[in-house]
Amino acid sequence: MKNLTIYFFSLSIFVGCSTAQKNYPENWWKSVDKKSAKWWEILPQDADKKKNEVILSKRNELGILSNFSHTPFTFEGKKYESVEGVWQSMKFPETVKDDRFKKGLSWKFKRTEVAQMVAFKAKKAGGIGSKNMKSLGINYVTWKGKKMTYRTSEKGDHYNLIKKLMWAKVEQNPKVKDILLATGDLNLRPDHRVKPEAPPAWRYFDIWMEIRSELKKKASQK
Repeated sequence: MKNLTIYFFSLSIFVGCSTAQKNYPENWWKSVDKKSAKWWEILPQDADKKKNEVILSKRNELGILSNFSHTPFTFEGKKYESVEGVWQSMKFPETVKDDRFKKGLSWKFKRTEVAQMVAFKAKKAGGIGSKNMKSLGINYVTWKGKKMTYRTSEKGDHYNLIKKLMWAKVEQNPKVKDILLATGDLNLRPDHRVKPEAPPAWRYFDIWMEIRSELKKKASQK
C-alpha cells in the first residue's frame, strides 16, 4: 500500500496536477546570463511567477515544444522534420501554375525542400516567402491548392491546420507528450517576443495549452 501511495504521489508531480512551482523542475526557471541572450530571446527567469508562468525556452527540455524543434512526424501520408518547416513551406508555390510564380521573383528553394527544414533554417527560408508575399500584395498561404488567410484574428483554416500539425507532433513523439503534460497547469509563454495582436495560429504556446487540456480530458474519460 505504501509503494502504491508513493507511485500516485510521484505521478501527480509528473503531470503537474499541482500548480505549486516547487513541484516542477527548477531548471525551467534557472537564471541565464543576460549577456548570452539572443536579441529575440525571452529568458527562463523572465517568467512571471505570480501568474504561474513558464517560458518555453530552447535552453532546457521545454524547447521541444517549439515549432523549431526536430520532432519528426507523418501528416497526411508525408513525413516532416518539424512544424516550422511545414509552416514556412506554405508560403511557397505548390506548382509552376501557382499564382505566386511571377516574373522577377526568386524563390531560391522548392516548397518540398522548405517543408523538410528545421529551426532557423526553415525560418530563414520562410523569410523569402514573406518577402515575396509582400511584393505580390497577398495575405494567403496554401495547402493542397487551398488558399488560407495568413494574418487574421480568426481561428480559421490556417489555425486549424497548424493545430492538426501540432497534434501529429505530440501524438507521434512520446517525449513531447510527456513534457507537455508535465507542465501541468502552468501558463505557457513563448521564448521570443509575440505581439498581443498576433494571429491565433502564431500563438503556439496558447495552442499547446488547448491541446494539453484536450489530452487531460481524453485521459479522464478512459
